[in-house]
Amino acid sequence: MLSIDETIQLIRIGEPPVSTNPSVPAPTSVCSTALADAPWVFDTQEPGYGPGASMHDTLPAGSPQQGFLPQEYRQASKSELDGRIRNAKAALGEGLVILGHFYQRDEVIQYADFVGDSFQLANAARTRPKAKFIVFCGVHFMAETADMLSRSDQAVVLPNLAAGCSMADMADLDSVTDCWNELEEVFGSAPDASGRQPIVPVTYMNSSAALKGFCGQHGGIVCTSSNATEVLQWALAHGQRALFFPDQHLGRNTGKAIGIPLEQMPLWDPSKRLGGSDAQTLKDSRVILWHGFCSVHKRFTVGQIQAARLRFPDVRVIVHPECPMPVVDAADASGSTDYITKAIAAAPAGSTFAIGTEINLVQRLANQNPQHKIFCLDSVVCPCSTMYRIHPSYMAWVLEALTHGQVLNRITVSEEVAIPARIALERMLSLKPTLQGEDSVMSA
Repeated sequence: MLSIDETIQLIRIGEPPVSTNPSVPAPTSVCSTALADAPWVFDTQEPGYGPGASMHDTLPAGSPQQGFLPQEYRQASKSELDGRIRNAKAALGEGLVILGHFYQRDEVIQYADFVGDSFQLANAARTRPKAKFIVFCGVHFMAETADMLSRSDQAVVLPNLAAGCSMADMADLDSVTDCWNELEEVFGSAPDASGRQPIVPVTYMNSSAALKGFCGQHGGIVCTSSNATEVLQWALAHGQRALFFPDQHLGRNTGKAIGIPLEQMPLWDPSKRLGGSDAQTLKDSRVILWHGFCSVHKRFTVGQIQAARLRFPDVRVIVHPECPMPVVDAADASGSTDYITKAIAAAPAGSTFAIGTEINLVQRLANQNPQHKIFCLDSVVCPCSTMYRIHPSYMAWVLEALTHGQVLNRITVSEEVAIPARIALERMLSLKPTLQGEDSVMSA
């Protein structure tokens, strides 16, 4: 089966892609024809996330933008870029490590030294102590985490500064601070008789370094999609309730799984007084959910699951917990990208899977596991907009600059932010014995 990039290009010219598995047809439509354009086209347009799942989300003012990519990289052929990237890698040797997120296009993943989720990759970089340069093929908050966990003599590089995350941008420090102040007006700040704080902040890994720092300063913690259950239980053991941001769906699905009634998980809308709730509802709450979401996982529906079951009665449906609650409830299982990968690897040959997560990972899993039928629940090709901003042209540009001693697109987090953020991360790591699948990063 073709890569997603190749599939998009064929759809653009009206040539239907051919599936290697005739019982699982290849996708024939895209959510935006602009996906076929080179990503540097969008660097010079009105600021936005770019085509793909987040194309209708609003980019906050002042978000990082990518500057001009030199013409030699824009015009280079695939084979020329391949040679230049590999030559730069060879020249930099052990002084370089390239990290590739699961959701990256295959044309980028082929150069990665490690492939995994954001936290796996940040930790993987620590296994290469001789690396002076960490090139993170992911999005901005991931590079921030890598910088906080790296040494001061290491430089973290993001090939395209416009590779942000719309979900991470849905919760900013000012809005969360305003929320916190309003909640303190309702709850006060004194602990109860058992020593539990009125509220404990929990931020998903998919958030800015500033919000991780906020959690560190306010007795809070960070979670991943693999350990959200353990983290939320920790938060509720230390607090009377939790404030969970930025992803409402991961928070709701996790809270429901540990037995919290939906009526005790109100949604906080930062544009409204008391988040759109009343004081009594907030006092009765156990988890307050931020009004944020992943635009990739919001695309999945119960109807898609029903259609998959109708076509393949023996299908096993696995979705990411960032999906809306009805989708998670209708699936056979939900779990992180690492969970999904392991579930497929452990299945007997001939299994059929319908997967609800980003299309680049799903198609890669299908290519890597030809003994199974694997397809994406969403038949429309609609990749993560910001992951798709990373391209081999940007990789060649930043890598060749490194060979000449120039560090482009460096991501740095000030110690003022990093110190409390590391505290929140360390609280999460203290729960490591109960984590599931967070240490299985793949060497490429």
